[in-house]
Amino acid sequence: MTDLKFDVVGAEGPKRFFSRLTKDTIGHGYLFTGTAGVGKKTFARALAQSILCEAPHTDGLLGYDGTCASCKLIGREETRHPDLLESIGALKIGDTDEALGFHEGESTTSRDLVRQLSLQSYLGGFRIFVLGDVDFASPAAANALLKFFEEPPASVLLLLTTSTPARLLSTIRSRLIEIRFPTLRHVGVAQILRAKGFDAEQAELGASLSQGSVTRALATLAQDEEQLRAQVAAWFFNVVDGRTPDEAWASREALDEGLEIVKTLVRDWVALSGAGENAPLLAVDYAKAIQNLPKINPENAIAVLAKVTDAQRLARTNVSAALVGEFVRMALTSYR
Repeated sequence: MTDLKFDVVGAEGPKRFFSRLTKDTIGHGYLFTGTAGVGKKTFARALAQSILCEAPHTDGLLGYDGTCASCKLIGREETRHPDLLESIGALKIGDTDEALGFHEGESTTSRDLVRQLSLQSYLGGFRIFVLGDVDFASPAAANALLKFFEEPPASVLLLLTTSTPARLLSTIRSRLIEIRFPTLRHVGVAQILRAKGFDAEQAELGASLSQGSVTRALATLAQDEEQLRAQVAAWFFNVVDGRTPDEAWASREALDEGLEIVKTLVRDWVALSGAGENAPLLAVDYAKAIQNLPKINPENAIAVLAKVTDAQRLARTNVSAALVGEFVRMALTSYR
């Protein structure tokens, strides 16, 4: 008997859930939610490969041999399997008379998916659609798929992933089974980083700063992101110290990551103020600087964290990056 594998780190809950299912009992659509970088797309691809694998499955749904004809068409970064279709990012509505196939255009549209959902499986089994980091450019783009999400053709499986499920229409979410992915453990992040070619020291550093997200770990280890991290941290400590630095870091490109860095530093500041120097920290590379900050009382701490969260919401709108940066600066000085 061929040994089957399922090379996904972490995700113990989703693994238990799908291991109890078979091809006969699996639903028509799932929405994988959780923080960016916890393996949602990796799991979706591995689940798809498990279902399409030609090796016999005697113990649940998960697992693939990696050597059958179907598995050989599914690579780590891209697929050539005719029954596994993938799209990453926002979907536009598309043109009604567009004749391109799913893989031929520069980007996939909702109408591309509608056409593909209407086709039969090439190999006679499942036809699987993985929509990673899914978002819809307009309500029309979402509504174009609504009927198929509600009543998909037989043997069609929809796997959607997102770190911002609230952005999806409730009518879309209600037609899918939501599976929550937890953050990864330190050892899991380090294992993934080593597999990506980082040495043991880099992997440990990235895991320590990852907060359970490989995406955040990779961003931390990237040279440009290291510079951003240092720039945002210097800005943060200057603001808390009562000075008004230049918000040069608050550009549209750097805003999301910069706000996450600020939020991490605020969390550690709150933790040290409440629990003392033995409190576990997320930003271990700035532990000494955080310990030197004045203590913040619980009421102010809650207010500051809430305002930073509000800033993250503002960052997803059309409000300018400079104004979002000023909003955060005022939030950090309000505790004084």
